[in-house]
Amino acid sequence: MEAKLKHLEFIQQIINRMNGNSFTLKGWCITLVSALFALAAKDSNPLYVMVAYIPLPAFWILDAYYLSQERQYRDLYRDASIADPNHVDFSLDASPYHGGRNSWPSAFFSLTIGVFYGITALAVLFVMFWIQRGHNG
Repeated sequence: MEAKLKHLEFIQQIINRMNGNSFTLKGWCITLVSALFALAAKDSNPLYVMVAYIPLPAFWILDAYYLSQERQYRDLYRDASIADPNHVDFSLDASPYHGGRNSWPSAFFSLTIGVFYGITALAVLFVMFWIQRGHNG
């Protein structure tokens, strides 16, 4: 039983790392977009806001990758937790769980990621038009 618990700890550490990476990406995304907003407001140049559309998809893609990996390891954890404690193989290979809701496209269009990056993209669009209106007005 001790070996099984150790195996589950290994898997949980990977899940925590993927979750932490996702959280860090969201933080960097907001920081970068906010900095570009500040530059755009300072110079009244909507071009700075348009630049925010370059890293936004990159952060979205990376975040979806981490969510996909996290989901795969959660499924591995589930199966390892119900496995016979006398036959622990210490495998950390989550590739058999790839596909379906664990695939990258599914994670990319998931509610949590879609809402976060969708709202961020809409905020960028709003600020871009707001600055453009003030620049032309």
